[in-house]
Amino acid sequence: MRMFLCGEWREGAATIPVTNPYNGAVIDTVPLGTAADVDRALATLVSGAARMRRMSAYERSQILRKAAKLMLEREADLGRTISLEEGKILAEGVFEASRARETIDVSADEAKRLESEVVPLDAAPGSQGKFGFTLRVPCGIVAAITPFNFPLNLVAHKVGPAIAAGNAVIIKPASDTPLSALKLVEILLEAGLPPDAIACLTGPGAEIGNAICADRRVRKISFTGSYEVGDAICRLAGVKKVTMELGSNSPVIILDDADLEKAAAMVAVSGFSNAGQVCISAQRILTTPAIHANFLDALTPRVQALATGDPLAAGTKMGPMVRERDAVRVEHWVREAVAAGAQLVTGGQRRGTIYEPTILSDVLPSMRVSCDELFGPAVAVTRVADLDEAIHLANSTNYGLSASIFTRDIERAMRFAREVDSGNLHINWGTQWRADLMPYGGLKDSGLGKEGPKYAIREMTDEKMVVFHLNS
Repeated sequence: MRMFLCGEWREGAATIPVTNPYNGAVIDTVPLGTAADVDRALATLVSGAARMRRMSAYERSQILRKAAKLMLEREADLGRTISLEEGKILAEGVFEASRARETIDVSADEAKRLESEVVPLDAAPGSQGKFGFTLRVPCGIVAAITPFNFPLNLVAHKVGPAIAAGNAVIIKPASDTPLSALKLVEILLEAGLPPDAIACLTGPGAEIGNAICADRRVRKISFTGSYEVGDAICRLAGVKKVTMELGSNSPVIILDDADLEKAAAMVAVSGFSNAGQVCISAQRILTTPAIHANFLDALTPRVQALATGDPLAAGTKMGPMVRERDAVRVEHWVREAVAAGAQLVTGGQRRGTIYEPTILSDVLPSMRVSCDELFGPAVAVTRVADLDEAIHLANSTNYGLSASIFTRDIERAMRFAREVDSGNLHINWGTQWRADLMPYGGLKDSGLGKEGPKYAIREMTDEKMVVFHLNS
């Protein structure tokens, strides 16, 4: 595929392959973009941003609504593209395509809800005859820098709100998974988005991403990825708006009054969907002594039933990791934990990019599989004495994106909600759950700002204060 900039689809001087993580087959090639391409793209987007600013909210909503309709018509193709380039099983790919369509559709709704607020200035001393209200206006050019693990929906979460708010947008998709983003651009253009209001550049983040983030014409950066890259972006960006959706090592607390069958079912889903390559994957499982063994007995057969293999095959329940070096890293961390005293309950073997669904027990909080972000198909089970220790360990991390608890006691559930430092908190469910319309974001090193179309639009707009100084 070609990349899109300056109102047209363009080749590059060189190309990079996009490969299937399962078998290494080349699916397609994309251009190797450069910093010069970024400069040219932004020059065009400046005029596109002015055009979008003049466009009515109704027109922007109609473009997004038509795009959502086209996405529904092409859902099977989009889902297959996601599975081919990212490695998640086909059912997960199609589900992501459906979520991305919903994200664009919700963005169409929110385009009509950019509200002003009347400020009661006459309530202030000496403000008689003053009338004030706010205006929310687009910030200009939004940069959408997206990860490999949700190559369509996480693009939609940035592009949909950016367009709804009246901005132009430049997309830098992950180099491993650019095809879904390019297909979304095709759909948006077909739906009527002005060609000078969008660009999608493919290539290395070190060159393209840095050029985008450092450029003063970009007024807002929305990034999803690792803490280390997010930190570098913030240092490079200068004075501009940023939303950072960063890493996590999500805890799941299972108390002695929990429904163990439900807890085991939810951990088997939350820990292993997309081969654990989800920022809100269940990673640290904190169990009280009375139910520890019974929980493992309930969880183990569910995890062992997750058949691995070709993500397009009907019987496959978990596909490969996106790169073999990531599977090697998970393998190393698991072996390191076992060498330090953790018990391997099941899994622990690697075949190329496929790492078997793995359970570790008797994990110490200091082990890397617990204290760092694993981002792979393994869960680390740790005994805790009680809720006090569970909350302490849940908070003993730099991260705070998602956490969950299983208990029948509403008082303990409310204590968890109040005391655990996490942006998303789930009671009697797994950590890996998100409604695309909800406010979504983390605390501490898990990020800054919120996603979800309504909340992203707030961060992709500027607020003006207008004051009429009346004679009477």
